[in-house]
Amino acid sequence: MTRIALPAVVSMLALSACVPATDPPQGPGGNPAAYMALGTEPGWTLEITPGMLNYDGDYGDTKIVVANPGARPSFNGERYVTKRLVVDVTHAECSDGMSDRRYRDTVTVIADGETVKGCGGGILPPTELAGTSWTFVSIDGVDVAKDRPTSLRFEDDRLSGSAGCNRFSGAYKRADRTLTAGPLMATEMACPGAGSTQENAFFKLMATPVSLSFPTDGTLTFTGSAGQTAVLKRAI
Repeated sequence: MTRIALPAVVSMLALSACVPATDPPQGPGGNPAAYMALGTEPGWTLEITPGMLNYDGDYGDTKIVVANPGARPSFNGERYVTKRLVVDVTHAECSDGMSDRRYRDTVTVIADGETVKGCGGGILPPTELAGTSWTFVSIDGVDVAKDRPTSLRFEDDRLSGSAGCNRFSGAYKRADRTLTAGPLMATEMACPGAGSTQENAFFKLMATPVSLSFPTDGTLTFTGSAGQTAVLKRAI
């Protein structure tokens, strides 16, 4: 297998019924958009919209949909009280218990008298990149080809993956929102079509300084000095 050296890189890294409120209340923190929370053992999800609370518990066996009563202020958060559902959103960091994903809020739900706990709100950035794995969503503004598996894995001081064609690997260093990677080594396989196009765009991006950003949806974005981007979503 032939290997080629790539230039050093600077900077990487719900519904059975619904009765809408007359004047739709806001979600937690005054956010009018849908708010999501989830928990495990037993698995459950909760969606809070301006018009409703939609709870799906016991791995889908329990479904409760009620009108949003509006949030009451509580200690460091908000509380929603209905006959069947009581929801407490506390603005305190939370781990989902199944991975190292961290969320902005800790959420407690009492559903027909049964209490479950979990996490909600925006996803916080990982404390460390090491040990995390990602897949590509788009490169340079273009969605990656669905028939071309992609990956990016960070270890202690190494990264490796594929942008849709060849495997690559190399060292990296991170300083706050800047990551320096390289020199990167890659296999040399011919991949005509979309695989080659998206890979070339990624390597071009990584040949110039890029910055890291972590939107609250849990994705990771690399941005180059010329504005080109690569968007990734968390695998583990």
